[in-house]
Order: sequence, then structure tokens, then C-alpha cells
Amino acid sequence: MPCSIYKIGILIFPGVTQLDFTGPAEVLARMPDAKISLVWKNLDPVISQFGLKYHPDVKISENVLYDLILVPGGFECARLMIDPEILTWLQEQAESAEYLTSVCTGSLVLAAAGLLNGYSAGCHWAWAEHLSKFGANPTRGRVVVDRNRITAGGVTSGIDFGLEIVKRRCGRELAEQITLSLEYDPKPISGGVPETAKAETIGRAKNRISILNEAGEHIKMIDEAASKLLVT
Repeated sequence: MPCSIYKIGILIFPGVTQLDFTGPAEVLARMPDAKISLVWKNLDPVISQFGLKYHPDVKISENVLYDLILVPGGFECARLMIDPEILTWLQEQAESAEYLTSVCTGSLVLAAAGLLNGYSAGCHWAWAEHLSKFGANPTRGRVVVDRNRITAGGVTSGIDFGLEIVKRRCGRELAEQITLSLEYDPKPISGGVPETAKAETIGRAKNRISILNEAGEHIKMIDEAASKLLVT
């Protein structure tokens, strides 16, 4: 079944985790007639969490409406959660988009915009608990589907998310062809999720995350976003 022209808007921002959006973009770009735009406040290069530079195509002020919105994650997404310009843009996109989606902690940004209240949602395992502050139901899974909200777990699950979109729009056969063309057949080191990781590995990972989190700065912003949503 052929796919129609499909506008995909990926919100990027300083400090974004690059694989959160480049993984699914690699999949979604192979969908016939898909048009992917990297969206930000301006067209200046955006530097990812570990220093890679990306060039936005479209400014949010241009008011382009997309069929699918993707919000990737990264520690700095907490700043988006208290940014009225970003939250308003997402709310406006939600009025017409077929799918509102995220990878990793990007779901927290959707939640801060009030778009996951009453929805099951995925997130990186270390941050999922914060979804409940916004009325969402944190759900473990590589890809969590609840109506037109599709939220992936941490980082690498974005590839699975991309394939889910292809399957839904263009059929399983194309999704399987893309899977093969990417040679996507992961056989990772065991322990990639808390359910299978060793206790000491989980402890060390949490410690590393707390260091990167700059003494809880980002959690403070998450709580600020939650308090603002409650009064609106």
C-alpha cells in the first residue's frame, strides 16, 4: 500500500541526545514520500549532548503543521519543559497532527505540554517515574502506543519506534524490508534494561546519571514544569 506525502517535524534543541532522533529518522526517511524537517527556534547549528552539530531546517515561528511530531530526549529537555514557546508550539501541533511521538525523555516534554494526561507513556527507565507528575501512566516497553501517542523508551528504542510508524502507515512488508536494509538484528550485551542488568551495574549507571544531571538541576526544572501544569 503506497504511503501519502507525510510531513514529519523533529524538534531538536541544544543538548539533545542525537541517537534519539537520528535513529528513527534513518528509518522514517525510507518511508515513501516522507519529508523530515528538523525544527528549532532559529536556524543556528544545534549542538547535541556530546558535541555533534545539526542544522535546523524550519523555525517553530513559521507555523508549519506536521503530520507527525517527534520529540527526542536528553538531559536538557528539562529546559523545554518550562519554555512557554515550545509548549505552546506542541499544543498547537497536537490539534492537527496524526501522531504525537517521543523517544527517551522526550515524553516528559509532551507531558509538560499537557499532552499525556491520561495516557500510557514510555520513557528512559531512569526518568519514567516523573511522568506521573503530569498525569501520565509510566509504562515499560520499547514502544508504547496509546491512541495517537507513540512514546519510545530510552535512546536505541527510537529505531523500533520508527519501524512501528512504518508498519502502521505503509504495512509490515515495508517495515521488514527496511529492517533488513538496515541490517537491524541487535544482539546486545545483556543487561540493557533494569530488569536484566546486574544490581551493581544499575547502581553505577544511576550514579553516572546523577553526575550528568548536575546535582539534580534538571529534576528541579521537571518539578517546576509539573507545578505550572497543575495551576493551568
